[in-house]
Amino acid sequence: MSLKVDQDHSRFKNIVRGKIRQNLRRYISQGEMLGRKGKDLVSIPIPQIDIPRFTFGKNNAGGVGQGDGEPGDAVGSSEQEQEGAGEAGEQEGNHILEVDVTLDELAEILGEELELPDIENKGNSRIKSSKDRYTGIRRIGPESLRHFRRTYREALKRQVATGTYDPRKPIIIPQKEDKRFRSWKENNEPIANAVIIYMMDVSGSMGDEQKEIVRIESFWIDTWLRKQYEGLESRFIIHDAVAREVDRDTFFHTRESGGTMISSAYRLCEQLIDDHYPADEWNIYPFHFSDGDNWSMDDTLSCIEILKKSILPRSNMFAYGQVESPYGSGQFIKDLREHFREDERVVTSEIQDKDGIVGSIKDFLGKGR
Repeated sequence: MSLKVDQDHSRFKNIVRGKIRQNLRRYISQGEMLGRKGKDLVSIPIPQIDIPRFTFGKNNAGGVGQGDGEPGDAVGSSEQEQEGAGEAGEQEGNHILEVDVTLDELAEILGEELELPDIENKGNSRIKSSKDRYTGIRRIGPESLRHFRRTYREALKRQVATGTYDPRKPIIIPQKEDKRFRSWKENNEPIANAVIIYMMDVSGSMGDEQKEIVRIESFWIDTWLRKQYEGLESRFIIHDAVAREVDRDTFFHTRESGGTMISSAYRLCEQLIDDHYPADEWNIYPFHFSDGDNWSMDDTLSCIEILKKSILPRSNMFAYGQVESPYGSGQFIKDLREHFREDERVVTSEIQDKDGIVGSIKDFLGKGR
């Protein structure tokens, strides 16, 4: 019975994963699961899953091979072929089923659907994590670690050897000397750490729709990178003419006005890396989102200089996402592509609307850097 339940549970999980994979692009573009995110689980709405089964029809209603008709006629009554119409009724309708999926499972589905490669760690962390691994069997230990099968085997061997085992009454009673316990060893392993430094233009041209696109995309970027690294930190920088570090909520809900100087954000990013994230210990991912407007060409050249001399040499990659805005010029992505055409560490992506989020995630994470 237990095996049957396990098989059914495994089958159900495979069906759920298939439904999520079918609808993943819609989930990503609409962002409908973000409000259902918990600490380690995400609640995902999927269509009601019905297990196929035989049902009985009405008595004297005929069936396949019965009643009037000619070979080739469609199976089913005319009532079934009519379009649904009429007044409100009493029957139950279709329901949406919500299932809880761990962030690790969600990241795995994302990686399979978008064919994302695993990331090769750049940092060599000096931070160690202690983990207990069960490596063998010993004669002493707490009852919670008692190995049932090995204990049973020792008791059986002892009773057979002493002649007290009766095949007609195969009762095995372990004694103290029969008990066996799992033994463990503590291993110190390096943790692969990563930091994502999100930067976003919050000037007046970046409206609520643009920030919603950034919010949805950052959720999926976080989800994938958390699967790749034991320790992941996120830092948030907003900028217009000046830059400042904020928390996650402020990052996605602040709207400013005035000019835009992108170099202010890059300088603050450079300072965060200097102060907190040595490149030999951390995998560093700066992400910048903007509508492509900058104050002047001089400031754009300052950005290029900071990237070349400071940020790029210490980062796994630098990602720039340009969100379509009716008020932005879109020039900055052209300047980046002109100066870093041959540099694989700089990844750029144009995001027209929410439907463009999937392609942008693929652009950023598809190289496995």
